[in-house]
Amino acid sequence: MNYSISDVSRIMNLPVSTLRYYDKEGLLPYIERKDSGYRIFKEDDIRMLEIIECFKNTGMSIKEIKHFIELVKQGDISLQQRYELFVERKKTVEKQMQDLQKQLDLIDYKCEYYQKALKAYNQNKHHSDENKSL
Repeated sequence: MNYSISDVSRIMNLPVSTLRYYDKEGLLPYIERKDSGYRIFKEDDIRMLEIIECFKNTGMSIKEIKHFIELVKQGDISLQQRYELFVERKKTVEKQMQDLQKQLDLIDYKCEYYQKALKAYNQNKHHSDENKSL
């Protein structure tokens, strides 16, 4: 199935300008064009965009993503390198998740702390208001 750039923008929830940028940077090497110059996206292009977004969302630079695309263009000869790249990315994401879990633990602790502080404050305020009415 063929998709227009606006179709892909909607499917991937990406601005058209981002898709054009990725194309300009060589991240979408297999996109075809109509005689009019309009881009024609195929299912494989959408799958490639999903990988690009995964890499980008986990902190990979455009330069590193370009390296991956170059490996893809080399074909099966680069399978080992691509596998190693994904293994390294997995380790990076696992570390990010550990770091985020630590941050979440701290936030949970502070939420509990402030919840208790508010409860104590409201109880003291209530007692103080009762004393004022005496």
